Amino acid sequence: MHNEEDHVPPLYEGLMSVMVPLGRTFELVFVDDGSTDQTLALLRDLVARDNRVRVVKLRRNFGQTAALGAGFDHARGQVVVSMDADLQHDPREIPLLIAKLEEGYDLVSGWRQQRRDSLARRIPSRAANWLMAKLSGVPIHDFGGTFKAYRREILQEIRLYGELHRFIPALASWEGAKITEVPITNILRKQGKSHYGFGRTFRVLFDLITVKFLIHYITRPLHFFGLVGLVGIGAGFLIAFALLLKKLFLGTHLFVAHGPLILLAAVLFISGVQLIGLGLVGELLTRTYFEARGKPVYSVDQVFEQPQTFL
Repeated sequence: MHNEEDHVPPLYEGLMSVMVPLGRTFELVFVDDGSTDQTLALLRDLVARDNRVRVVKLRRNFGQTAALGAGFDHARGQVVVSMDADLQHDPREIPLLIAKLEEGYDLVSGWRQQRRDSLARRIPSRAANWLMAKLSGVPIHDFGGTFKAYRREILQEIRLYGELHRFIPALASWEGAKITEVPITNILRKQGKSHYGFGRTFRVLFDLITVKFLIHYITRPLHFFGLVGLVGIGAGFLIAFALLLKKLFLGTHLFVAHGPLILLAAVLFISGVQLIGLGLVGELLTRTYFEARGKPVYSVDQVFEQPQTFL
């Protein structure tokens, strides 16, 4: 929640009207992301009235990814449902997400099948979602929506930073999670204004490149940088070799006739060597990262075995 004072009472009432009839133990975790209005005061009133409410106040406005991470870290349930506080997500659809999760999935994503946004937002969003699905290999339609249900164990495998919240399905897929989506209602915002703008498009693009690299090359960076480096070295060598043959057999004055090509060959060769070196440095950093954290390069779901007696 960021400056959502008008949404606190209706959101709480909507959540309670859904969660109480489910007959399950639950908690509501509100993350105040540096609000400057009465949001925090209203949330503290909820805490005083209802022991199922927890409020996590961040010291300043860190952004949606950090706020989601804080919510995940402080949530204690085995099933975690995340949603925005701007009333664009209908709490009545929470049971739908949970029911789908109980079919054996690790992550259920809400799909805003009928978008209520302006055309200027829908077109870039569709293009971005299509690109994310193709590059990540996760066949869902709506990466950016926050309305999702997770099993706790899959969230424990994911660390969020930057603006990676929209790529959680891709990161979870890399950990081996079973992912699906269900259509949800996209409610039109009735009050307040959106915190999203055109400026986020470039940040999404950069994060997409990051996620693509993390998914496919985090454990083998040399395979990426080394391949590009070898192509550069090979291209530089071929250009230089062709120019050398032309000099030997045709007597061409290389620096007069082919000065730019010589510079191109040198740049390609040197860049290729540097990229291979960068890949080797990446391999060392990867080794340090996994060994320092004691984090394996795999994710275990279950272990099946018969009871053993050890003497």
